[in-house]
Amino acid sequence: MTTTQVTLVQIDNYGPWTVTPEPRREMDLQTLQSRLFADLAQFVGSRDGYVFFTRFDNMVAVTNGLDATAHERLQASIRNRYPVTVSLGVDVAERPIDALEAATQRVQDAGSAQDRDRREVLAGTYRDPGADEDVAIAHFDVNNATGKYTDRLNEFDSFIRIEQGYATLMRYMREEHGALSFFVGGDNVIATCPDLGAADYRAAIDHVNEAADVELKVGVGYGRSAHEAGFAAKHALEDCRYEETIVEFAGAPSAVTE
Repeated sequence: MTTTQVTLVQIDNYGPWTVTPEPRREMDLQTLQSRLFADLAQFVGSRDGYVFFTRFDNMVAVTNGLDATAHERLQASIRNRYPVTVSLGVDVAERPIDALEAATQRVQDAGSAQDRDRREVLAGTYRDPGADEDVAIAHFDVNNATGKYTDRLNEFDSFIRIEQGYATLMRYMREEHGALSFFVGGDNVIATCPDLGAADYRAAIDHVNEAADVELKVGVGYGRSAHEAGFAAKHALEDCRYEETIVEFAGAPSAVTE
């Protein structure tokens, strides 16, 4: 059984701030968002968690191993370095979507994202550090993206194809399994998942191939932290490339072949 601790990161009153006292330059906003994400990634990553940017004003993190004190320090770090603050909702569940739903509700219960009086909410339930349960990370990769897209199409059309595959996978994994999947650049998607079998992953890959005409492979890893599980998933993905398989689990024999 797997258990995932999910943290919702939401910028406080960000929409009104972007147009007060007048609309701000778009590239200034893009710079702030990208730097904020980079700092969040560094903070959480140094503690073996993962952060995904989603819409930038809202970000989702897998934070197994980070307690309330770490979350408080994260808020203080942002407060001291940026003209905005962040609210954090935290929860734990077997299915990542259930943890995110509960974490989101905690922040929403404290006020709207555009409420001027809502500042630095920190509300949540944290994973028991003594619990004997891992987090599962799946690392998906497009088969031969360079040969099919990068070296043949212009960048925008390549981006469309990759995004179509990502969107199809993201929806399928959320609806079928309660997994959360995130595009992480290039042709890579990382998903935090409940405990799934090889047939489940193969069904997801088949669905994306049929619906979006994008061929995927996936490596799956388990660990006490997102980093540990994700690093194992990377090695499993390399096994896919070497063995020419579709699904591999870290430390396990070939799961599914062509």
